[in-house]
Amino acid sequence: MNYVIWHDPRCSKSRATLAILEEAGAATQVRRYRDDPPTAAELDAVLEALCVPPVALVRMGEQIAKDLGLAEAELSRGEWLNVMAKHPVLIERPVVIAPDGRAALGRPPENVRALL
Repeated sequence: MNYVIWHDPRCSKSRATLAILEEAGAATQVRRYRDDPPTAAELDAVLEALCVPPVALVRMGEQIAKDLGLAEAELSRGEWLNVMAKHPVLIERPVVIAPDGRAALGRPPENVRALL
């Protein structure tokens, strides 16, 4: 099994996180999550692994977050998951998922070292 990184090549943190995985020699599957969005179920599993609520993984500075009024929204877990699945630009990046199901948010990129 490989490590999986939800990656945005335009993001410096995402590139730095991928570099850490590559330098460690970790077999890595790069998933451009904006082109291949995770499902609500995949998001739920990652949030469980990260031990954070959905809102912790939402990029509130994105225009779509402002357009949808997410900063003031009181959504259920399922609603947050569906919003992120529908609008993957809202997902904080990068997320790395280890073969054993553990996960880390690469902010800062060094966070992923705990998975290696």
